[in-house]
Formats: sequence, C-alpha cells, structure tokens
Amino acid sequence: QVQLVETGGDSVQAGGSLRLSCAASGYNYIRYCLAWFRQAPGEEREAVAVIESVGTTTYADAVKGRFTVSRDNVKKTLYLQMNSLKPEDTAMYYCAATLFGCISYPLSQSTYDYWGQGTQVTVSS
Repeated sequence: QVQLVETGGDSVQAGGSLRLSCAASGYNYIRYCLAWFRQAPGEEREAVAVIESVGTTTYADAVKGRFTVSRDNVKKTLYLQMNSLKPEDTAMYYCAATLFGCISYPLSQSTYDYWGQGTQVTVSS
C-alpha cells in the first residue's frame, strides 16, 4: 500500500510556472505507475499526465508541450512541472498510483488504486 501527499499548489498569473510534488510512503514505489489528475469546480476529474514504472510518459492533449511529469524513485516523489499556465488549468490537482500496471488505460481514473488529497492550482488572467 502507498500513501500520497501533494504539495506545491499556488495562485499564479497566466503564463507563469509551478512545480507540484507528490511524496509517497510505502514499499515497491519503483514498480508503481503514477499519474496526475485534476478537477475543476463542476467538472469531471481528468487525467493530466502519467509516468509508468519504466519511465514512459503520456499526456493529455490540453497540456502537451507545457507540462512535464517526472519521478524520483530514490526520493519516492512524483513531480509535475507546469509552464505557460492558463486560466483553464485552474483546478485541484491529485496524484494517483497503481501497482497493477497502466499500459492499457493510463488516462482512466479507474486504473488507479491510491489517491492523494489534492493541491489547489489557481491561474488568473
């Protein structure tokens, strides 16, 4: 089992940057597939980026070229570097993890077994 804690959310101006972190506790971290999701008020939770245990990444079309997901398996920490932020990026951002692989449906919520509590990102125009 793994526990996830997100940090790094903040309020920024459009065009700015933020880096989110997700610290994990537990065993077998290196084997987990990890992801970032976000949920804006009144909207469905949506996938942002995924990084598999072998380092393969997948991004939602809305963030390609602006966001970068990475992981540090020694520190057991997942990162999301967000550049060129837009007001539509405003949301609660969650990290998620699964030990059972995410190759088939990496962008699906149902793939992931463990979730953090979220960190708020607000982008003003």
